[in-house]
Amino acid sequence: MPERWTRDSWRKKPILQVPDYPDPAALAAVEQQLATFPPLVFAGEARNLRRALGQVAMGEGFLLQGGDCAESFSEPSANNVSANNIRDFLRVFLQMAVVLTYAAALPVVKVGRIAGQFAKPRTAPTEKKDGKELPSYRGDVINGVEFTEAARQPDPARQIEAYRHSAATLNLLRAFVHGGYANLANVRQWTLGFVKDSPQSHHYEELADRISEALGFMQACGLDLERHPELKSTDFYTSHEALLLGYEQAMTREDSTRPGTFCCTSAHMLWIGDRTVSPIMPMSSSAAASSIRSGSNAGRRARSTSCCA
Repeated sequence: MPERWTRDSWRKKPILQVPDYPDPAALAAVEQQLATFPPLVFAGEARNLRRALGQVAMGEGFLLQGGDCAESFSEPSANNVSANNIRDFLRVFLQMAVVLTYAAALPVVKVGRIAGQFAKPRTAPTEKKDGKELPSYRGDVINGVEFTEAARQPDPARQIEAYRHSAATLNLLRAFVHGGYANLANVRQWTLGFVKDSPQSHHYEELADRISEALGFMQACGLDLERHPELKSTDFYTSHEALLLGYEQAMTREDSTRPGTFCCTSAHMLWIGDRTVSPIMPMSSSAAASSIRSGSNAGRRARSTSCCA
């Protein structure tokens, strides 16, 4: 008889890629606090993504998934959490999606590896520099990148910071995609500076001209584009790798519209990477939430399908 699933049933199983926190009481306190926080995404959104992925599987759509290998809280690079980086990330996505939509004449499901990808799996638990051995850097949600004992100590309080950064990122993404930035009329504004200087930029300019001409033709025919939200906004979903199962457990909530159904609300889609997967991982995590099951079939080995930039 199969074991009955509970939110904490994974704790009885062997798991990989989990840091050794020096203060279990502090970790438990953080997880309890996270469990009281509002969900980052909603179960209905995860179900919408699941239906959209079903259409992709039937050949009736195209999945575009991408993002950084790991986000950063404050690292001065292209993957840190800032308004400009989030906007530019979305601009690349919108530009790629409009090209795919136009060329394939199919809807494009947009899934970003963002707003939660703060952990990263490591091949070895420690690393050495100049004869000194310290715990490996596992992402900002776990420890710091600086090669010092203090920075490399796993700190559960970082999970609270990761939640807040994820919430801020999601808030801005939702404002962009539903507040007018994703309007097809803005197709020319999605081009980044380095793309404009590319020898291939004229291809995108030609596509933008065709879209603008098509929109102008529809308006000339009397179609009020303002009355068609599908031209003014788009759906954008978030994803990350399920590495910190304690964090994911804290973010797993019962769907208030479907009693008895649970959804991990840290992202719209979670997955289990090849370095993390074990025979029990899909049972431990993907049975927990419809958002996880949308990324893999329960009971099968789940593999990462993301694209790291």
